[in-house]
Amino acid sequence: MINDEIIQIRALEPEDLEYLYKWENNMDLWDVSDTLTPFSHFTLKKYIDNAHEDIYSSKQLRLMIVRLEDNEPLGLIDLYDFDPYHQRAGLGIMIHNSENRKRGYATSAIKLMLDYCFETLGLNQVYSSVPSCNIASRKLFEGIGFNQTGYRKQWLKRGNEWEDVIYFQLLASDWNN
Repeated sequence: MINDEIIQIRALEPEDLEYLYKWENNMDLWDVSDTLTPFSHFTLKKYIDNAHEDIYSSKQLRLMIVRLEDNEPLGLIDLYDFDPYHQRAGLGIMIHNSENRKRGYATSAIKLMLDYCFETLGLNQVYSSVPSCNIASRKLFEGIGFNQTGYRKQWLKRGNEWEDVIYFQLLASDWNN
């Protein structure tokens, strides 16, 4: 198990289907996940059934963030674009319910994932892209030790508008949890 004193990050389980269905089909979150269409129960069930695949073959890993005190699922943390040769991966996180934000759950989940990335997977770096308007996420990554390393103008289309994206990186040599 990967956990600290307040949360656990764990593999997806069949009983997580309804959470995934609710979260993946919440249109308010589609801007963050680059989703354009809803997901069916069938599609998400297949996804959970295949979530056991090795990160070295799937190049991604999605874990559930669970509060330890009541076993309540809080959100998801993802590794994506896993590149074992260059020893890097992207990281994304979503805490679903606004009442669970700003309580340290995301910070704990990211720190646990970084320990896993640097100690178990032997990665050299982890990176994340954050929409410029997402001040909370920018502060989250900066507070953990990520450095802003890039900026892409008009990278994301939001309706008829464009939004910039900020890139953050954390090198293993700079990680001192």
